[in-house]
Amino acid sequence: MNIIDDKDVWTKLPWSLLWVYDKLILSKKLGHLCGPAGVPVPEKNDYVVRPITNIHMMGKGARIQNLSPEDEIEPGYFWCEVFKGEHITVDYHYGQQKTTAKGYPRQDRLDRFDKWELIDKEMPFPERLGTDVCNYHRMHNLDWTNIEYIGGKVIEVHFRYNDDFENHNGKVIYPVWKDEQLPQPKDSIWYDSPCGDRLGHWIVE
Repeated sequence: MNIIDDKDVWTKLPWSLLWVYDKLILSKKLGHLCGPAGVPVPEKNDYVVRPITNIHMMGKGARIQNLSPEDEIEPGYFWCEVFKGEHITVDYHYGQQKTTAKGYPRQDRLDRFDKWELIDKEMPFPERLGTDVCNYHRMHNLDWTNIEYIGGKVIEVHFRYNDDFENHNGKVIYPVWKDEQLPQPKDSIWYDSPCGDRLGHWIVE
C-alpha cells in the first residue's frame, strides 16, 4: 500500500498506527523532554511549541518560544526541547534507507526552508521505532516510512515517502510560496508541486 499524502492515513490505516502522527506521544516515546499545554516546562528556556497533530503541512504553526514554568501555551499545542544540527529527511522502504535530503531551514519560520538537497549520509532506521513500525509494515503491507530528524533526533514520522524528489532529476530544490515569489535561481527549471501555501519548486539538476 503506497500513501503519499498524510491525510489519507485516516481513511486507509487502522487506528493502532495513528499514534505516530501525534507528535507529543511520539516525542514522549522517543524520550524527548516535552509536555502538553497545561503541563509546565521544568525551567525557563527556549522550547519548540507545535500543534500536537497537524496533518496538513506538519510543520505549520511551529515556533521557538522562551517559556518559564508559570507560562501557558494554547490548547492543542505542546512544548519540546530544542534540537540543534542538520535537518534531515529520510525515506525508508520496508526499513531500508532510500532517498535522503538535507533541509536549510528559514530563520524566521520553522515550517519553511530555503532549499533541500539530496545527500549521501547513512541514517539507519531508528531502533526506538524499529520494532513497532516495522511490524506494522509487515502486518498492513505498508511500503514506506518517512522520518525527519534534527541533529539526529527524530521529530516526525510519516507513513509515506517524500514526493518532493519524485518525477524529476533534480538534486537541489528551492520551494516557492504563494506569498513569496522567489526569483529563478541560475540553471534551474520550474516544477509544479502545490501543497498548502506552496506553489512548487525551482529545481537544479
